[in-house]
Amino acid sequence: MTETSEPRSGATEAEEEPGSRLQRLLRYLPLIAPVLLWTVPCWVLLYAGQNWPLAGTLVSTVLFALGLIGMPLAMMRGHGRRQQDRAAIVGDTLLGGIWVLFTWSVLLGVLLRLALTVAGVGDGEDRARIVTWSVLGVSAVLLAWGYVEARRVPRVRRLDVQLPRLGAGLDGTRVVLITDTHYGPLDRARWSERVCETVNTLEADLVCHTGDIADGTADRRRAQATPLGTVRAAWARVYVTGNHEYYSEAQGWVDLMGELGWEPLRNRHLLFERGGDTLVVAGVDDVTAEASGLAGHRAHLAGALHGADSELPVLLLAHQPKFIDRAAAQGIDLQLSGHTHGGQIWPFHYLVRLDQPAVAGLSHHGTRTLLYTSRGTGFWGPPFRVFAPSEITLLVLRSPRQPASS
Repeated sequence: MTETSEPRSGATEAEEEPGSRLQRLLRYLPLIAPVLLWTVPCWVLLYAGQNWPLAGTLVSTVLFALGLIGMPLAMMRGHGRRQQDRAAIVGDTLLGGIWVLFTWSVLLGVLLRLALTVAGVGDGEDRARIVTWSVLGVSAVLLAWGYVEARRVPRVRRLDVQLPRLGAGLDGTRVVLITDTHYGPLDRARWSERVCETVNTLEADLVCHTGDIADGTADRRRAQATPLGTVRAAWARVYVTGNHEYYSEAQGWVDLMGELGWEPLRNRHLLFERGGDTLVVAGVDDVTAEASGLAGHRAHLAGALHGADSELPVLLLAHQPKFIDRAAAQGIDLQLSGHTHGGQIWPFHYLVRLDQPAVAGLSHHGTRTLLYTSRGTGFWGPPFRVFAPSEITLLVLRSPRQPASS
């Protein structure tokens, strides 16, 4: 028995070794990532053959070193137990800035240098300096533009969505989606008011918020969230929790949204009736809810649909697009989600795609299920949006049983 069990144990360890190595690597990622983010641009801009004056090189190197040390410290103070808003603003801004600088240091440090070499432009030092100034110029322009994009009131994105099971009486139903407002360290109370004013111009039948209202407790961000109480809808305003609610005080946000006149759809549904036809509007808690330990909080689709006629079309609110697998298995007609921010700062959407089945827009899943993923109304952390504009979405539901009307 002993002789046969030892090889089996060794084989098991060998099989598990790749996974354990990956897990160990992921543990060190928070330490590795900041080092790469700061050292790669430092090398590309200062030490890749430019031969800058020694004093300038030393001062710049010290600034990069301070950023490497200061950014994680500021983010820990800002988003950790202390929740210091000023520290969060500093840390988040440094994170966004160095991500853009890192991205373009890598791209231009390779591609532009190669193009200049092939074209025979200058010597090695000339090419290195051209790369440096190009990286700095492109990064500065993108950060300035990205800041304006993040802080502005989102543009309205309008699209018609045909649902095969939607009754003719519901054709033309106007659904407005806002999500990921992320009220946070930067006071955006006025921005919140203007977003709500824009929503009210859309004359919605139903207004949906699919979570990540804020970073922080409801008491702390109340002033920024209060304008949500002014949103108008002909039928209802509905809300589901996002993962960021569970980083602070999810039940507090559920209670505040109820106080502001929104219907929290915590694993339940409402019926929207018009013209003799009915639409089921359901919502589930975020997929991270159960791990939060809050009593009664979990994503429970069966509970959300309990008592609803299975022949009726269903509009489902679920914060994360990855819930679509469960939705498609139940034959949900349309799921509305956010969470991804469209990547927020290019090319981060490639990393988002590793975790989510969709990053933005309308996609098909299963035999009849549609998923609309919003790029989000606000922003998280770094106050920048680069090639991932925010949005307020107007979805006009269409029935195949009646010609679309203007």
